[in-house]
Formats: sequence, structure tokens, C-alpha cells
Amino acid sequence: MTPGHWGRALDAPIFAALKPLIGHLPQDRFPRHDDLNVLTVPSGVSGGGAPIRFVPPAAPSREFSAQYEVRIFETGEVQTRPDNWHDLFNALVWLAFPRTKAVLNRHHCEEIRARRGERVRGTARDVLTLFDEGGIVVATADAELQALLRDFRWKELFWRRRTDVLRSMRFYVFGHAIYEKALEPYAGVTAKALIVDAVPGLLDAPIERQLCELDARAAEYFSGAQALASTRNLSPLPILGIPGWGPSNGSEEYYDDASQFRPGRSGAG
Repeated sequence: MTPGHWGRALDAPIFAALKPLIGHLPQDRFPRHDDLNVLTVPSGVSGGGAPIRFVPPAAPSREFSAQYEVRIFETGEVQTRPDNWHDLFNALVWLAFPRTKAVLNRHHCEEIRARRGERVRGTARDVLTLFDEGGIVVATADAELQALLRDFRWKELFWRRRTDVLRSMRFYVFGHAIYEKALEPYAGVTAKALIVDAVPGLLDAPIERQLCELDARAAEYFSGAQALASTRNLSPLPILGIPGWGPSNGSEEYYDDASQFRPGRSGAG
């Protein structure tokens, strides 16, 4: 998909968390660094407290990943390639979830410094990268729906409880790699879900308030050491099963595809 008509490509429900930002960006051309920088807010700081700014990338190197995170931490400069979907989505997530991105950046730098000279990244950075690239925030106050998601009971959740899901759950993609895949979605795209208890009235509030609250809750979760203990702390979620997110998921038979809706680790289905 070419970037020339980028705004038209983001009308699907999966891009809901980015909609408040998209309306403030030029629609007739791909956003530039200065367009993105206009949208930064006081809460948009790096893990080290530096104001976030989107800048052209430096020359790549073998240690680019580490240098990339450290540069953000120390200077607030997020290297963003022009006319690049992956980097645009990363920038938009920095704007939509500034507190959470700052916490992830801080953890990355702490791990980089603690493991300097080691070849192994470690579990903590694996968790951070997994959510940064492929995360989704799921908000609901319904404990039964949460349990169905955690237990991989996809058909019961997304079909038999479809009305309840539409009324009582909200799904906001965090991972910029998931957004990129959503430009040309395919069966089997799976995100890693952080499930958040929704406070009364939150799900019916304006989306800006929802995102602000969920950003704070996600940042709080990842501030704890336990969040980084295992990649299994986040629940797999086949995103095209979410009602309205897949072009064919309006039929019961859609959820019988075991290649997409796999049973849980314990065999729950």
C-alpha cells in the first residue's frame, strides 16, 4: 500500500486508537517529522524525561537497536524514516500512549546497561519488544469475558458472547507492527493482550479519555518488575476474531478455523 493516500487506509476499527491523531495530520501526503512534532504533548517524554521529538534516522549499525533506545532515553529523539509505515505507526503510538512508551523505553535502557557486553537480550527485553511491536490493550470490567480471553475460548467469547463483547469490551492496538500488518490483514495475525479492568463509565467516555486512562494503567503495569518476568504474562489474541475487525467474522463458522483460533496451552478451546 503506497503512502500517498495514507489517511484513507486507516478507516478500519483496528486503527481506532490513532483516529484522534489522524484528523490533525495532512491527508494529501505522508506525514513528515514536523507534522508529528506539532502533536507532541507535555506528557510525551522519554524514559529519561527528555521531550519526545521525531527526527530523521542515523546511519544503521550492528548495535542500532540498543543505540536507538538509548538515544530516545537521553535526548528524546525518536528516529523516524520518511514515507515508512512502520515508523509512522511507531510515532503515532508514542503520541497516543506516551506514558507507556516512556516506561518501555526506560526499561529497555536499564536492561541494555545492565547487560552491556552480553550477547543475550534477556527475557525482560523480549517482553518489552513483544508488547512494543505486537501489543493490544483490552479494557473491560466483565470478569467472565476476561476469563474467556485468557482461556483461549474464542468461539464462546467472540460469537456466543458477541453482544457482550461489543457492549463491554474495548480493544486498542498498541504494537506498531500490528498496525502495519493491518494495512493488508491476513488470518492468524495475533497480538499480545494486556487486559485492564475498566473503571465505571470509562468504556462510554470519549475516546481521548479512554486512551489517557488506559495509557496510565498500562504504564503502571509495566512499571512493575513482575510484568517483565515472562512473555506468557500477556495473552495471545487473534485480532481478526474481534467483532467487526475481520471481513468474514460475522458468521459462526468463521470461528471453527483452528489454524487461526488455536486452543490454549492447557488445551482449553
